[in-house]
Amino acid sequence: MKIAFSPFTLALFLLLFTLPLCAQKQHPLEGRWDLEIQFMEKTAPSWLEVRHSGHETLVGRFVFAFGSARPIAEIETFGDKFTFTIPRQWEPEGSDMILHGELKDGIIEGTLIYTDGSIIPWTGKPVPKLAYVENPDWGKPIALFNGKDLDGWYLDSDQNEWSVVNGILTNSKSGANLISNQKFTDFKLVTEFRYPEGSNSGIYLRGRYEVQIADNHGLEASDIYFGGIYGFLEPNENVAKPAGEWQRYEIEFIGSRVTIKANGKVIIHNQTIPGITGGALDSKEGEPGPIMIQGDHGPVEFRKFEVTAVK
Repeated sequence: MKIAFSPFTLALFLLLFTLPLCAQKQHPLEGRWDLEIQFMEKTAPSWLEVRHSGHETLVGRFVFAFGSARPIAEIETFGDKFTFTIPRQWEPEGSDMILHGELKDGIIEGTLIYTDGSIIPWTGKPVPKLAYVENPDWGKPIALFNGKDLDGWYLDSDQNEWSVVNGILTNSKSGANLISNQKFTDFKLVTEFRYPEGSNSGIYLRGRYEVQIADNHGLEASDIYFGGIYGFLEPNENVAKPAGEWQRYEIEFIGSRVTIKANGKVIIHNQTIPGITGGALDSKEGEPGPIMIQGDHGPVEFRKFEVTAVK
C-alpha cells in the first residue's frame, strides 16, 4: 500500500529530520578557553566562553582580569579569525574594549584594545575537563589558620593589613590578599568569619573561583552577593546574617562542581563553576591551587579556616 504525503507534511518531515543535524554542527571556536593577558606589565588571567545561538550566531561570556563575567551579544567570525566588543565594567573611563583573535592549531591568540586605546596581547587554551568523583576518600582536616600568626600563608603585595588579634585572623582595611602556602585539588573547606557594616571580601577556591563574602543581609540572592560564586552561580536564597555576627561556610569542591552550605543551609548544590572569576591568581584550571582570602576590598575577620583534602 502506498502512503501519500501532502507537500506541507513532507516539508515538515524534512525540517524535523534536518534540525538535529543542524544542531550537531559546531564551530571550532565554541567552548571555554583559559586566557592569559599581558596586562599592567604582568600576565593576568582571563576567560572566554563561546556558544552557538540560533542558526549561525555565536554568543558568549568574558571574564577580564577583574570584575564579573560579562555577556557577549555577538562574536563575529571571519574564517579562523573572530572579534567582539565588551562594554567597560570596572575599567577606567574610555571606549569599549575590543578583542580580536584567531584560532590556530587548537589555541587562540590575539590582541585586546583596552579602554585607553592601548593594545594588549593575549593567548588562550581550551579549559581542561576536571573529573568529578562521588564519595571520595577524604584525608584528615588541616587547620590552615593556627590561631597565633600568619604561618602557612603569604601576601601578594607589601601592603600588609593582616594580623592575629586575640586568636582571630584580622584584615583591618584594604591591603594585600592572603594566600595559603599549600595547594589543593579537591577539598572541603569550613570557615567562620565576620565583617563590619558595608564590607566586602571573598575566598578564592584554588585561587581562581571567588565565593563572595559581603554585607548583603536582607537583599535578594545574587551571584555577586553573599554566598555566590562571583558572577556565575546564584544561591537559592540569601542567608547572610547582619554585619558584626559570626557566619559560617561549609564548601565542598570536587572537579569543577561546588556545594556551599552557609549558616546551616545549602544554598548551592553540586553546581558546575563555568570558569575563573575576576581577580583570580591564574587561569591554569587543570592545576592544584591555593586558598586566597581577598584583602584588597574591605575589613574581615576569621576565627576558623579548616581544609580537608581528598587523598
